[in-house]
Amino acid sequence: MILQERLLEASRHFGWIRIPEILHDHAEEASKHNISYLEFLDKLLQEELAAKYERFLHTRTRLARLPFKKTLDEFDFSFQPSIDERRIRDLATLGFIEHQENLIFLGPPGVGKTHLAVALGLEAIKQRYTVYFITAHDLVQSLQTAHGNRTIAQKMRALTKPDLLIIDEIGYRKMDETAAHFFFQIVSERYEKGSLILTSNKSYGAWGEIFGDTILATAILDRLLHHSSTINIKGESYRIKEKKKAGFFRPEQLSPYNCVKTESLLKNEESHFKNPRLE
Repeated sequence: MILQERLLEASRHFGWIRIPEILHDHAEEASKHNISYLEFLDKLLQEELAAKYERFLHTRTRLARLPFKKTLDEFDFSFQPSIDERRIRDLATLGFIEHQENLIFLGPPGVGKTHLAVALGLEAIKQRYTVYFITAHDLVQSLQTAHGNRTIAQKMRALTKPDLLIIDEIGYRKMDETAAHFFFQIVSERYEKGSLILTSNKSYGAWGEIFGDTILATAILDRLLHHSSTINIKGESYRIKEKKKAGFFRPEQLSPYNCVKTESLLKNEESHFKNPRLE
């Protein structure tokens, strides 16, 4: 009994959490089945390492602020034939992060850009890379707030520090001059130092409109695209697909013009559910 108490005390000293939970059962099993000392110790340590890794994943995923957890295995590649699954699986080996390269997903709303970005972010966390996710809208707001509070230097350091920074939904709204300037600074600071994953519903030719300055947009793209991969996704919205399955739309409602309006309605609907107090 004294020996077990000493072992539990040692576990607390080393910060072990799993071993105190399993020590008694494993000790009985070792005695019953004549398990060697080394095998007994190995089993304890392997379970502790596995538990520690799970805690690591939980903490890193929480700090990454991913909007949801979706993996590549959950992505319906058959619904988006314009995407080369083999290429995406190759990107999931994370060589682009190791080489400080960027990845840009382009395509209309609802085709899975954010899902793929998040899935690659989860893979990066599993490989112990630091990851941070933010929408372009929230990025602009946080930069403006930091600029007003004179904490912009700290904010810029926070955005340039992660191994992988994911900026989602570039192009849904224009950036003012100040936000566009700081976005350029983020891209410049991360150039050949850290990887970016960006998603956008606008082609590169329209980025001058996003940033309100064609010259600035060219400078941003020059740094982004120097070491990068671009994935163009052309296909139907997953959200419209699910609505069609549920019988929300009649065939005549799904003309190209009406599909654009439908995407707008779906985004408004999502916003409503994210903000249940809105009426």
